[in-house]
Amino acid sequence: MSTDQEKAEFYQSLAKQAEALIEDERNLIANLANLSALIFMSLEDINWAGFYLVDGEELVLGPFQGKPACIRIPMGAGVCGNAAKNRTTQIVSDVHQFEGHIACDAASNSEIVIPILSGRRLIGVLDIDSPSIARFDSIDGLGLQKMVDLLQETIV
Repeated sequence: MSTDQEKAEFYQSLAKQAEALIEDERNLIANLANLSALIFMSLEDINWAGFYLVDGEELVLGPFQGKPACIRIPMGAGVCGNAAKNRTTQIVSDVHQFEGHIACDAASNSEIVIPILSGRRLIGVLDIDSPSIARFDSIDGLGLQKMVDLLQETIV
């Protein structure tokens, strides 16, 4: 993607596709599976896209696309655990510089993680990895947040 405008337009189109996939479905696992597949096939230069779901004081692996991944992540540990604990999007340019990074795949070099909420209750996180340094920026954050917003609307 060559310009910020083109990237923003790409995410608008992706959000429309996501909405069409999940708008009439209330099953969380089905929606997570479809969204992980859509993200994985649509975004360039990524090697993992999926979800971790809250299970007590941990995140447990949910639907994803990519290589096998870490199954459980403690709240506050790694990029996913920090995003979940703080309920804030994490954009990490170089995961090897992130203190406490959990290396599920040594090929991953950058990561974006977005919390998923239902009201004030944390449901899980969307996690996307890339083999490139600094793959994700604020435009990715805004575009992927829109997809999470659509997902949150389907959670009952």
